[in-house]
Amino acid sequence: MKPEDFLKTTLTDIKVKISEEFDRNFERKAFFDKKWKQPKLINRRGSVMIRTGKLRRSISSKLTPKGIVFTSAMPYAEMLNNGGEIIVTEKMKRFFWAKYYESSGAIKTTKTGKVSYSQRNKKLRLEAEQWKALALKKVGSKMKIEPRQFIGHHPQIDNTIREIVNKNLKELEIKPFKK
Repeated sequence: MKPEDFLKTTLTDIKVKISEEFDRNFERKAFFDKKWKQPKLINRRGSVMIRTGKLRRSISSKLTPKGIVFTSAMPYAEMLNNGGEIIVTEKMKRFFWAKYYESSGAIKTTKTGKVSYSQRNKKLRLEAEQWKALALKKVGSKMKIEPRQFIGHHPQIDNTIREIVNKNLKELEIKPFKK
C-alpha cells in the first residue's frame, strides 16, 4: 500500500467491518453485548427488528471528508435505535382494531362448537387481547418505545478500528498505534 492511499484504504476497511458488525446486531438480537428488550406484545412472526428485514437492509454507510456516516432510510429507525414516545392517533387505533380482528378471528372451534385451546390458539387469544388493549387507548395518549440500538458507538468498535489501523500501518512498516 502506498502512503497516500493509507487514509482512504483504512476508512474503507473500517466502513466494511463496522457495517458487518451493525448487520450482525440483528442476528444477535442485541447491540453487540447488550440484549434488546423483548416487546410486551406477543410476536408470533420472529424478532420484532427483523420481521420483514427492511430496517436491516436500509442501513447504509458512506465516506465523508470527516469520517464515516451510517444512516437508515426507514423513518422509524431513529425511534427504534434511541427509544422515545409516540402519541396515539386515530389512524393507529384503526390499525390496532384491524390487528385485533385479524388475530381474534384465527381462533378455531371444534366440530361441536367449542373453542380449541391448543398452544397456538392460546397465543392467538393473548395476542388479540393485547391488540384490543392498544386499540382502547385514547387518542392523544402516549406510548413508550423501548430503545433497541443497532447503530452507534460501542467499545468493540474502538477495538475494531484500532486493529484495522494497526494492520494497515504494518503494511506501511510503521509502528502500530497503542491504547
